[in-house]
Amino acid sequence: MADVKKVATRQSYGEALVELGAEHDDFVVFDADLAAATQTGKFKAAYPERFFDAGIAEGNMMGLAAGVATTGRVAFASTFAMFAAGRAFEQVRNSIGYPHLNVKIGATHAGISVGEDGATHQCNEDIALMRTIPGMTVIVPSDDVEAKAAVRAAYEMDGPVYMRFGRLAVPVINDVPGYTFEVGRAKVLREGTDVTIVACGLMVQAALEAAEALAADGVSAEVINMHTVKPLDTETLVASAAKTGKVVTAEEHSVIGGLGSAVCDALAERCPVPVRKVGVGDVFGESGPAVDLLAKYGLDAAGVERAVRELLA
Repeated sequence: MADVKKVATRQSYGEALVELGAEHDDFVVFDADLAAATQTGKFKAAYPERFFDAGIAEGNMMGLAAGVATTGRVAFASTFAMFAAGRAFEQVRNSIGYPHLNVKIGATHAGISVGEDGATHQCNEDIALMRTIPGMTVIVPSDDVEAKAAVRAAYEMDGPVYMRFGRLAVPVINDVPGYTFEVGRAKVLREGTDVTIVACGLMVQAALEAAEALAADGVSAEVINMHTVKPLDTETLVASAAKTGKVVTAEEHSVIGGLGSAVCDALAERCPVPVRKVGVGDVFGESGPAVDLLAKYGLDAAGVERAVRELLA
């Protein structure tokens, strides 16, 4: 994997904003004193007249973004996931979600892979929180290519969007001819017959590696990149589950309320099959190197492979 190109999706977010800024002048970008970390500083450098720093006041920032959106412009509001979904939840719900405004939330530094920043900053609850807001679209891109496509798609669609980006550089897996991105439409990256692995974010790469290892033992795993957690692509999910009869979900998020819960909700109604969730248990994270933490919490290829074998057994 050493020769594989790796890019942090937060970097992709910043670059995508600059690219969009060259094409459209009807959107502004807000940040909460974290422009260097969220990478919105790139947009600030290119278009300073369209960038606003709200300071360490995330709730106020969401209110400002909402106000701008009422004028017909699109507003991107950026900060760490812990602050965007956690600290500012009430403002996101009432000022953005309730009036269904065109605010696109760029939440960076999500999940265990924040690493040394520790439990206070490792937001493993944001997908669950944002899923509960009526009309909120939730996107968790798997790599650089998908993150940039998600930003563009978010700008083009109507209504609030929550985009989840990471701090850790991850392999670029979607740099392939003919790649397309559609909100609410999952990607089947590998076809299989014995088990379905549904993943989002950096766990998509882990799922692909796990599927390769399983294939060496004759286990055929189908891998689905569920980049949009809400609205969930139930059509693709149900078709795959009906074929394989077993499902493993993989996410860098709590097993409570995230991708795994969304998948279970959908399958319980339309195609009941055994499901095993790979994610963070009912615990807080801890400080440490990102890669080591991912391995410790089972959020790697080995963890996904282990879950599949346990389910098949």
